[in-house]
Amino acid sequence: MIKKKMPEHFLWGGATAANQYEGGWNEGGRGPSIADILTGGSVDKERRLTVPAPLDTEFYPNHEATDFYHHWKEDIALFAEMGFKIYRMSVSWSRIFPKGDEEEPNEEGLRFYDQVIAELLRYGIEPLITISHYENPLHLSLEYGGWKNRKLIDFYLRFAKVLLKRYRGKVKYWLTFNEINMLTDPFGAVFCAGMLDQEDECEQSRYQAMHHQLVASALTVKLAHEIDPENQMGCMLAYHNGYPYTCHPKDILYAQQYGQIHNSIAGDVHARGSYPGFAWRYFKEHDIELRMEPEDAEILKAGTVDFISISYYSSSCVSVTTEGVTTAGNGVSNLKNPYLESSAWGWQIDAEGLRYVLNQIYDRYQKPIMIVENGLGAVDQVSEDGAIHDDYRIEYMRKHVEQMKEAVCDGVDLIGYTCWGCTDLVSASTGEVKKRYGLIYVNKHDDGTGDLSRMRKDSFYWYQKVIQSNGEWLGDETK
Repeated sequence: MIKKKMPEHFLWGGATAANQYEGGWNEGGRGPSIADILTGGSVDKERRLTVPAPLDTEFYPNHEATDFYHHWKEDIALFAEMGFKIYRMSVSWSRIFPKGDEEEPNEEGLRFYDQVIAELLRYGIEPLITISHYENPLHLSLEYGGWKNRKLIDFYLRFAKVLLKRYRGKVKYWLTFNEINMLTDPFGAVFCAGMLDQEDECEQSRYQAMHHQLVASALTVKLAHEIDPENQMGCMLAYHNGYPYTCHPKDILYAQQYGQIHNSIAGDVHARGSYPGFAWRYFKEHDIELRMEPEDAEILKAGTVDFISISYYSSSCVSVTTEGVTTAGNGVSNLKNPYLESSAWGWQIDAEGLRYVLNQIYDRYQKPIMIVENGLGAVDQVSEDGAIHDDYRIEYMRKHVEQMKEAVCDGVDLIGYTCWGCTDLVSASTGEVKKRYGLIYVNKHDDGTGDLSRMRKDSFYWYQKVIQSNGEWLGDETK
């Protein structure tokens, strides 16, 4: 019998994003980002953009979020108590370049991250920094139209260069863009590319924006390796796992094509350095004309990533027919799988799908993989005994870690896992705090009330034991 073990130096940790967690939106010289004009929402009510600026009559949950800006020391101590080896965070672009197109960075903003990174290193926690995570400076949207404008490549490179030079020798692991492949769906127009005009939800604008980000990523990878050869540069994909709804050959082919478009166009460019043939066919059949400079092909080839990272929460089914019950997911809505259970927000829980996905990615790219987002959004209640008994989250994580171990036995080079989000934060899709992902509870509510105090959930202690045992102990808190 094969003993299923995790690699000896596996990087266990947690993940957050500045726009959903940091707060301090108008402090320390920070300028507004696109996240700052997104109102709160719910599972039944979409978030709204209030262009061009925040309104006094609206509530913007990201402005304070769960206030890492004033609680960073306390929170990092809790991460260390859990035993984190790595912590995935993002840097707020508009905290460093308030408008995004300045020549010089905001030193006060950099000093904030100096403290955060120093504190992580003091506890022996590796920082994993996402350079751009759904928080483009608002000025770049209003003045330039977001990432459909090629000028943003130079602005992004200036931002990335400041970070890479400032934290040389302190930060080894970097991700260039968060969930870049979300630009294959209308959801990505605002979140990924900062394109606020509804007309830019079209495929032409979205794929043009993605091309500009892929060029920016490749240039950043090359720059990072020049600044410090020890830098490990990764891409980040929102992995859309769509099973064929039936065994009809048309559904089998459609599921393959769905994965190619939504996962592999961006993945192939990041990891292989060029657009795959099916991408060019898709562009032609959908009247998408990428505006490329003559040097772009060489830039993409020279700037391939060192590792692949993904978010994985759920799976769904896809079909040539639209008949069937639909299900929600991370930025997508497809057909419901009758064999799977769903979360309170309708995301179908599929731990075995994670093993399938990891094998699929590793077979395709043969590069190390990190899972940098995985978790369960749920309504957590403080019990009469003063604790938060989130057995449902423990069960979700336990099953996914079990499948990670299976994938490692399959030969997948899996190097890290950062659960989303290790502490409660604002949901990107709905703008709710009620949709809690954390292993740490934050006393903050959707009406803006709460004293922001922190509390360990049962899952905190469970994950602590998992990390201590390097995944040998998983427990079973539901039995």
